[in-house]
Amino acid sequence: MAGALRLGGHTFAPGELVVMAIINRTPDSFFDRGATYAADSALRAVERAVDEGAAIIDIGGVKAGPGADVDVAEEIRRTVDTIAAVRAAFPEVVISIDTWRAEVAIEAVAAGADLLNDTWSGVDPALVRVAAQTGAGLVCSHAGGLTPRTRPHRSAFTDVVADVVATVTGLAERAVAAGVRPDGILIDPAHDFGKNTRHSLEVTRRLDELTATGWPVLVALSNKDFIGETLGLPVAERLEGTVAATAVSAWLGARVFRAHQVGPTRRVLDMVASIRGDRPPMATRRGLA
Repeated sequence: MAGALRLGGHTFAPGELVVMAIINRTPDSFFDRGATYAADSALRAVERAVDEGAAIIDIGGVKAGPGADVDVAEEIRRTVDTIAAVRAAFPEVVISIDTWRAEVAIEAVAAGADLLNDTWSGVDPALVRVAAQTGAGLVCSHAGGLTPRTRPHRSAFTDVVADVVATVTGLAERAVAAGVRPDGILIDPAHDFGKNTRHSLEVTRRLDELTATGWPVLVALSNKDFIGETLGLPVAERLEGTVAATAVSAWLGARVFRAHQVGPTRRVLDMVASIRGDRPPMATRRGLA
């Protein structure tokens, strides 16, 4: 199992299962459809997420999929003031900026972000330098060779898991060589990114091959298309599939779980931790009276 993970002022122990709450400062998110686009709505969502057990707040200003163009200035406008407000209101929480752009990352870290969540596999080479120069953490992901905000078409891999492992560990090693703190790096197989549903299922099934690398693994499973296609369900009905994939991923060694629905995710992770022997039950009265 990987060692301690240090993000901002918080150190997460090797056996600790961590919820990263998704806060979308976008009007066109595939899941919440702009529910947290307004600044006050975003802050209320952060408060709920922290109350429900999120330790990391991931703030994004650009929809991952195709859509209206969002330039650097607009992405900064959507995210940086919110990061500053969250930092002021919740000084202990870890704040992540969901961006692939170095210009956005610089402003986000200055406002209080602790982690650069790059879901596009290092497409901007300057991003790693921002992490190195500021001490921020970095997520190294596998996007299957796609450029930002594009969808996969006839994705093909000789071995998708081998490709994921080679890509994310290569990015992590290059980040360390560039001066990024090793204890601030996570790897993310990036379910759905550059992958079809069968690929994402295989990555989940063989997630222990990623955790065996020694790098802490982040999974972003929440309500994704591979879950919808597997179960034949629309976005609004994918919670059970999401938490099933979450439980399997936790059992196989993932440590950070990016989620829309924090409460159910936190409870599932607590149950997995207790089955694993890392967390005591809240009560043990049954059969003792």
